[in-house]
Amino acid sequence: MCDMIDSQPAEKISKMKKLRRTLSESFSRIALKKDDSSLEEICVTKMSTRNSQGMDSVIKPLDTIPEDKKVRVQRTQSSFDPFEKPANQVKRVHSENNACINFKSSSTGKESPKVRRHSSPSSPTSPKFGKADSYEKLEKLGEGSYATVYKGKSKVNGKLVALKVIRLQEEEGTPFTAIREASLLKGLKHANIVLLHDIIHTKETLTLVFEYVHTDLCQYMDKHPGGLHPENVKLFLFQLLRGLSYIHQRYILHRDLKPQNLLISDTGELKLADFGLARAKSVPSHTYSNEVVTLWYRPPDVLLGSTEYSTCLDMWGVGCIFVEMIQGVAAFPGMKDIQDQLERIFLILGTPNEDTWPGVHSLPHFKIERFAQYGSKNLRQAWNKLSYVNHAEDLASKLLQCFPKNRLSAQAALNHDYFSDLPPRLWELTDMSSIFTVPNVKLQPEAGEGMRVFGKNNSHGKGLLNNKH
Repeated sequence: MCDMIDSQPAEKISKMKKLRRTLSESFSRIALKKDDSSLEEICVTKMSTRNSQGMDSVIKPLDTIPEDKKVRVQRTQSSFDPFEKPANQVKRVHSENNACINFKSSSTGKESPKVRRHSSPSSPTSPKFGKADSYEKLEKLGEGSYATVYKGKSKVNGKLVALKVIRLQEEEGTPFTAIREASLLKGLKHANIVLLHDIIHTKETLTLVFEYVHTDLCQYMDKHPGGLHPENVKLFLFQLLRGLSYIHQRYILHRDLKPQNLLISDTGELKLADFGLARAKSVPSHTYSNEVVTLWYRPPDVLLGSTEYSTCLDMWGVGCIFVEMIQGVAAFPGMKDIQDQLERIFLILGTPNEDTWPGVHSLPHFKIERFAQYGSKNLRQAWNKLSYVNHAEDLASKLLQCFPKNRLSAQAALNHDYFSDLPPRLWELTDMSSIFTVPNVKLQPEAGEGMRVFGKNNSHGKGLLNNKH
């Protein structure tokens, strides 16, 4: 009996050990399966969070995360750049996905399958405006303090261009006038504004590539002294006003109108050039430098120190150029200084006072004792050829007003009676259409030389070089 009793506990113990071993193995398999399942869930959740970006996944606030995990989560979140290119985001998700797969495979003891990495497309680069070797320099047209202008030729299409090469200096950087000119011209598309084709930037130079225009108004008038053909004056002035109206409507002032900056093509198209001193005019008015506009074409308000001006600044220059084209001589050719320039203006238009020019006494450089007292005259007394053309004197008088606010705007000047005999279609043209696309609109031969002025003697360089560069 004793032997039978002793053998029963031993058998029970053996069965219990076997059962415990079986249960242990079962628990191990369950635990392993749970670990794998949790790891897979973590990988899927991480991918879902990156891909959905908040649409399907919910990211818990940092306050609900245990302290020992916060640093890791914060670093993970900060590593995501919301401005990164989508291609890079895809690449990053793929990498994390691969890491999860590899980790899971190694934990189960299986060899990880080869996962093909997807190469992301190259991110778009900033647009290039051109290359220096795309153009061939033919001859030098002009040179200034900061820039040299060359006649050039495009190797792509064979067309002539003007290359304004601005020299960059390490200590000074790119001249602000060049940056301003390029930025303004990029947005201006008009038949009567010189076209900027290309911008080439190297370590040593900044090159602005313009359309090539044969000459400028200054040289054209030099070739035809004594005044231009009245019909040509009208067409040149119409084009000048047309270009100015376009930029003024966009709150841009040219600020340096003079014959050298008005290019003339071989077909007679006039184009505003040299926007190095141009300025985008903000509203309300801000103050600007009064060191603008060549002396002969500078308005009296700027000469007297005013820094608060608008589009009327350019309109004074239009009046001066109009008179010069008709008369054949500069309207106010000051020979000494600002004082002399103002004297010449007041001699014809009259010395201003508070009645004729409200606020003139408050201008910095106006001292009543410095100027002789002159009365105003009819413009024909100073420039007799204005009387030869219908409405010419009236238009000139409305442009050459000492009080800035009295000057005619470009758009109003285009509707003046002086232009009443031009074809109505000229006022219907699109911005990029030349006035010479209208039938019967053409330049008349000037006295003596016809149209031979559009030849070898070229001053395009002057029209692209201002007093800064």
